[in-house]
Amino acid sequence: MSRKSYWMIVTAAILCLAMAMVGCSPEEEAGVLKIGNVGPLTGGAANYGINVLRGIEVAVDEANASGELGDLTLKVYSEDTGGDWSKAANAFSKLIDVDKVDVIIGGVLSSESEAGGPIAKDAAIPTISPSSTSAGLTLDNPYLFRNCLSDEAQIEQMAEYAVNELGLGRFAILYTNNDYGVSLKDSFEAKAKELAKVVAIEGFMDGDENFKPQLTKIKQSNPDCLYIGGYYTEGAKIAQQAREMDLNVQILGADGLCNVALIEIGEEAVEGTYATSGFYPDDPTPAVQNFVTAYKEKHGEDPDMFAAQAYDAARIVINAIKTSGPSSEEIREGIAATWNFPGITGNTSIDEEGDTIKDVLILKVENGKFVRVR
Repeated sequence: MSRKSYWMIVTAAILCLAMAMVGCSPEEEAGVLKIGNVGPLTGGAANYGINVLRGIEVAVDEANASGELGDLTLKVYSEDTGGDWSKAANAFSKLIDVDKVDVIIGGVLSSESEAGGPIAKDAAIPTISPSSTSAGLTLDNPYLFRNCLSDEAQIEQMAEYAVNELGLGRFAILYTNNDYGVSLKDSFEAKAKELAKVVAIEGFMDGDENFKPQLTKIKQSNPDCLYIGGYYTEGAKIAQQAREMDLNVQILGADGLCNVALIEIGEEAVEGTYATSGFYPDDPTPAVQNFVTAYKEKHGEDPDMFAAQAYDAARIVINAIKTSGPSSEEIREGIAATWNFPGITGNTSIDEEGDTIKDVLILKVENGKFVRVR
C-alpha cells in the first residue's frame, strides 16, 4: 500500500468517526433533554427576556438537583432576539435545526411567538410562552401553548375595575404599534366602550422617546384615565412627560408595565399606576416564598411576573415529561393535558386551544413598590 493510499484511508476513518460523533453526541448518550429559550436579552425589552431565562434556570436547577427526572438531565439553550421578530424566527430555526432542542420555552414578546409558532408547528416541537399575550396567539397551532393571560382576559377585568372601583369613565389609549400594543388597544377599546367612553386613541413606535405630540392631542380630549398599551421603558417616559404637561390622569396598563424598571425609570411619575399581573412576590404561600428565596439566592434580586411565569412554564414542561414522557410529542401531549397545575402564579389549566386559564391580579405602584390591590 502506498503512503498516499494509507493516509487517505486514515483520513476517511477519522471523518467517519467524526460524523458518527455528530450523529450521537456525548450529551445525547448521557441522557440530556434540551430546552430551548427565545427572548430579548438585549435591547429595550431585555428585562423581560433576562428574567424569563432566569426563571427557567431556577426550575431547571431545581429539577436536576432533585433527581426527579431520574437519569435525565435538563440543559437550557438560549437565543437572544433583541426584541426583533425576524431575529426571533431565526432563533427558533437555530434551536430546532442546529441545537436539536426537544421543547422551547418562549417567545417572550408576542411578536416573537407570532414569528416562531409556525416554525415550531412545522417541526413538531412543543413550545410554551410564559408571557406572549396577543389575542388568538395559540389558535390552530397544536404545538404552541402559553402560560399567561391573554390581553382580552387582562383587559376585561382591568376595565371593570377602573369603572366600578376607581370611578373612571373617560378613557384615552396610547399604544405601541406592534402585535402586543395593537392587541391591547383593540381589546381595551372594545371593553371600555361597553362600560364608559373612549375619548382619544394615539399610537407610537417601539423605541420612541418623545410622546408629547400624542399627549398634547390626548390632553385636549379631557380624559380622566390614560391606558398605556406597551412596555415599561416607554410607559415610564410617557408617565414622566404627562406629568410635565400637567396631564392629570390615572395611568393604567397591562403586564408589560409590571417590571421594577418602570419604577426605576419613571420614579415619582409612575406612583399610583395600576397594572394587571400574573404574580405577586409578597404572596405568603410557601411555594411562592420558596421560589422567591431560590431566585434571590441565584440572582440577587426579587423575581418579577416574567420570571415567575417562566418558572411555572418550565415546571409545566417538567411535569409533562414526568407524566407523558421525554420525547417532543409526549411533552406536547403532557402540556396539552395540563389541568389545575399548582403553579406559583396560581392554579393553571390549558384549554383545548392551548390557552391558559388562571386568575388576574391587579397591582399598584405605592411608595416605589408594586403592591397587590386585587
